[in-house]
Amino acid sequence: MRSIIAVLSFALILSLPGILLAKPSKEKPAKPFVSNEELLKWINGYRHNPQPQRVPQAVKAMSDLGLTKDADQSGIYIGFVAGTLGANPQMAEELVTKMFPLRPEDQVIIIKAIAYSGLPHWRTLLGKFIERMPARRDLIEKFLYGDKKILTALSMKDDATVIDLNWGYYFATGWEAPVRRIVAALAYTLDKDKVDVMTVGAMAKWTLAQNAARDNDLLMMLKRISNDSDPKIRKQLAEVIDASETLELSKLRKDALASIEELKAKGPESLRNYNWWGQAGQTVLALGCVAAGVLGQVEFGIPCVVGGAASTAALKYFQPSQ
Repeated sequence: MRSIIAVLSFALILSLPGILLAKPSKEKPAKPFVSNEELLKWINGYRHNPQPQRVPQAVKAMSDLGLTKDADQSGIYIGFVAGTLGANPQMAEELVTKMFPLRPEDQVIIIKAIAYSGLPHWRTLLGKFIERMPARRDLIEKFLYGDKKILTALSMKDDATVIDLNWGYYFATGWEAPVRRIVAALAYTLDKDKVDVMTVGAMAKWTLAQNAARDNDLLMMLKRISNDSDPKIRKQLAEVIDASETLELSKLRKDALASIEELKAKGPESLRNYNWWGQAGQTVLALGCVAAGVLGQVEFGIPCVVGGAASTAALKYFQPSQ
């Protein structure tokens, strides 16, 4: 009797259209990233629609597009991958595993992303991949046992590309912590002794304003941060917020140039003769966001970062008029 009921039940199921017999729809694989601009646009929107399963594909695209070869240009990508790992602790090992195979020269992005992820067990996770990256064993051991610093210990004052790392982490997570670290760099705008330090502060200020002008969530975050920020930087942050709301971003550039010119004019001989537009300009002033604005790319959702554009367009835009 039970067998008869089972047969009748199966027959009934067969007679119902679209029940069980429909072939499961296969999700179409995501199209590969074909350009740096496309990848940056995806990174900029990632926090609104997280797709951690695509991160390994993004890492391979970074490698194929040659975006990890230059340390001055790779900050946003490393910071972004670090943020995706930090935001997905249960998936972190799986995501890293899928990033392989990767050329030895590009494996630095994996090593630094793990170390900068903020995961409590980042050392254990990094140790699991030593055998897969024999060419990078020295770097791995410097992070595990040496003096290589994690993201929260890196100084923007010493290396402007740390701004990029923190922006990448923010784009991956939408978290407040990396933004607070960038805001803290506004204190450097008050440095009256060192032109390179003042310039780093100007870069932090510029990127905050540019990104907040296109990201209302970030703008609201900056307003919250201003409530408990250090009084020394509150005025600088207020200027960032005002420029973002009014879209009067050019004033930040003019103010920064005026301060820098004053320092060069009144500073010691070594600073007055320091050809920083040509020298530091290629690193400290590698203004990706400025170049994007000049080339009309900001409107397409490309984030404003310092690295990734040691370009003539950026330098011409930000240098004083003769």
